[in-house]
Amino acid sequence: MLDVRKRLQEELNVIERELRVELPKEILRAREHGDLSENAEYKSAKERQSFLEGRKAQLQQRMAALSLVNLEKIPTDRAAYGSKVVLYEYETEKEVEYRLVSAEESNLNQGLISITSPIGRSLVGKMVGDSIEIVTPSGKKDYEMRGLTTIHELGE
Repeated sequence: MLDVRKRLQEELNVIERELRVELPKEILRAREHGDLSENAEYKSAKERQSFLEGRKAQLQQRMAALSLVNLEKIPTDRAAYGSKVVLYEYETEKEVEYRLVSAEESNLNQGLISITSPIGRSLVGKMVGDSIEIVTPSGKKDYEMRGLTTIHELGE
């Protein structure tokens, strides 16, 4: 979770610099070209400024939400944020391992599943031995949770 906060803060710092230093210079240069109603450079800089202000607000909101995560409230016996789960897929007769993470950390190729994704929502609250039906755009699949390591056991 510290990694996510660090990445978000780094992106926020880049946006702040662009908003405070680079964009004001661009806008000033564009204004020097005269008529603002037909000034593409000015319009482009203002659109970029608007986009960055929106992204800045999103990042600040996300960081505030992450700061509210209370590890003491994350269960020690059920799948939740930070848990590693081992699932047995009945159809393929194979096991697959996932780690439940935030949306910013998710990467399916690395087995990092967002707790807000369809798979993540299906896993949250489940225990070893539970049968799980996961519905994705590609259809339904049935699994059994064979292993669970919570964030508490992982020491993160």
